[in-house]
Amino acid sequence: MVRLADKYRLILLAPASRESTWDAIRHGRYGPDVAVIDRALDKVFRTVPINPERIGIAGFSDGASYALGLGLANGGIFRRVIAFSPGFIPPAPHTGKPSIFISHGIADTVLPIGSTSRRIVPVLRRDGYDVRYAEFAGGHTIPRDIAQEAVEWLGWGPAT
Repeated sequence: MVRLADKYRLILLAPASRESTWDAIRHGRYGPDVAVIDRALDKVFRTVPINPERIGIAGFSDGASYALGLGLANGGIFRRVIAFSPGFIPPAPHTGKPSIFISHGIADTVLPIGSTSRRIVPVLRRDGYDVRYAEFAGGHTIPRDIAQEAVEWLGWGPAT
């Protein structure tokens, strides 16, 4: 994503979970990982001029599930959510209506598409979310063309 961030003049913030995966994935509730993300965002907001209309959250695999959960819970902050191969949406009250990009490989054996994205997307659409959904031939990965599509979907910066 760094190459695309440079090309589209995006700022990436990539915090790590405190354990082997994100707290809401492992424990079913948000906790110390959200605190780390809050502190990291605060530092970025204090040091870099950020357009509040252009803040998004993204992730892959468990990180995609976490991004969906946090993005839907904080739709007033996160205007866009990108979820590459999510497994589910952690429970939390939803605020705002961020736009959502979801991609998933049809040959994913880690998080099979039939029990994940093909169930998640219709629910989000039924709930009134604007969802762009991209299936691709492949497994549990983020192909370059899908990453490119997601960044272009943001519509936040011209390629240089």
